Amino acid sequence: MLAAVALLFLAPVGVLAQDAEESPQAWLLTYGPGEIYWQRFGHNAIWIRDPASGLDHAFNFGFFDFAQDGFLSNFLLGRLNYFAAASPAQLELTDYVNQDRSIRAQRLNLQPEQFQALKRHLLDQVSRENREYLYDYYTHNCSTRVRDAIDLALGGAMQSSLDSVPSELNYRDHTRRLTGMDYWLYLGLETGLGSPVDRQTTRWDALFIPQMLADAAQQAVNPRTGQPLVVEDVMLHESALAPPPDAPLNLWPRYLQIALALIAAAFLLARFARPVSGAGLAKLWLGVGGVLGSVLAFLWLGTDHWSASLNLNLLLLNPLWLLVALIPALRKAGSWLVIACGLVAVFAPWMPPGQYNSDVVALLLPLNLVSALVLLRSVPQRVAT
Repeated sequence: MLAAVALLFLAPVGVLAQDAEESPQAWLLTYGPGEIYWQRFGHNAIWIRDPASGLDHAFNFGFFDFAQDGFLSNFLLGRLNYFAAASPAQLELTDYVNQDRSIRAQRLNLQPEQFQALKRHLLDQVSRENREYLYDYYTHNCSTRVRDAIDLALGGAMQSSLDSVPSELNYRDHTRRLTGMDYWLYLGLETGLGSPVDRQTTRWDALFIPQMLADAAQQAVNPRTGQPLVVEDVMLHESALAPPPDAPLNLWPRYLQIALALIAAAFLLARFARPVSGAGLAKLWLGVGGVLGSVLAFLWLGTDHWSASLNLNLLLLNPLWLLVALIPALRKAGSWLVIACGLVAVFAPWMPPGQYNSDVVALLLPLNLVSALVLLRSVPQRVAT
C-alpha cells in the first residue's frame, strides 16, 4: 500500500522532474466525498511545494476538535470554531487514499510574485494566532477559505468574474444532491434548513463545494498572463465510491412511502393491540411534532444558524402541536389548525420567501392530517336537550 501511495504522490510531478529543484509549485487538491456524514460534501486543500525553503505541505482548513471546550453547545448554537493546519503532503495524500476518497490535483499557473503572495497568506493562516475561524456551512468553510486564498493570489480576479454570474444550483440544491443517499441525514437537513438556503446564488457562492471550486479553477484565467490558471489536472486516486449526482434527485416518493407505512402500522396497532388507541397515537405524534417544532423555532430564534431561519417547515412541525396533544379543550380547534397549516405548507415553494419542502411535506403532511382527523372524531359531540 505504501509503495502504491508513493507512486501516486510522485505522479503529478513527474513532468517537473527536470526543474523540481528550482520551480516552486502550488496545487489545488480536491478530495471526493467519503462515507461518513461530515465527508459528504468533499474537501480540499492547497499543496505548496517550494524546494528553496523546504516547504512541501498541504494547507487544510477543515480541522475541528470534538474535545474542545463547549464543542456540543457551540455546534448547536452555530458558533463552531474550525482551524487551519499544514501537514506534510505525502501524509495527507496517504490518509485520503486509505479512506478511498478520490484525489484530484491541479497545478496552478502562478507568476512568482503570485506564488509568494499565496504562500505568505497560507503560512499566516496556519499560524497559532490566526488559524482558528468561525465556521459556517455555506459561506465560511474549508472550501471558501481555499477559494479566497487563490483569489487573493489572483488579485480578486476570480471573484470579480464569478460573483455576478447566477449559479444553476442554490445552497439547498447542492445539499440535496450530496446527501440524497442518506435517508435520515437528508431528511434532517431538509427539515432544519430554512428558506434562506433557497435564494438565488452566484457561481462564486457555489465554490463552497470543493468540486465546484476545482471546476471553476479549470475554467479560470490568470489575469497577469492571460493563460489558463490550471496547467496540469490529474487524478491521483479514483475512489470506488459512487460519485454524487450533478443535480438533486426527486426523492419525495420514498418519504411518502414511509408515511403511508407508518399510518398502516398505526392502524393495525390501534386495531389489534389493546389498549392502544388511534387517538392516543395521534396525540403522541402531535406531541412529537410539537417538540420538534420547538427545536426548529430555537434554531431560528435562539442560535446563529442563519440557514435555519425563516423555516416554513414550522407549518408542519410547530410548538403549538404540543398544546393540542396535551390540552383537551384545544383539541378541536387545534386539529383544524394542524389541517390548515399542513395544506398551506404545500404551497411553501411559491409563498414568500419561498422554500423547497416536497420531501418534508411527503412525510409529515399525511401523518398530520390523519392525526388531526382522528382527534376530531374523538372529540365528544354536544347533544342538544
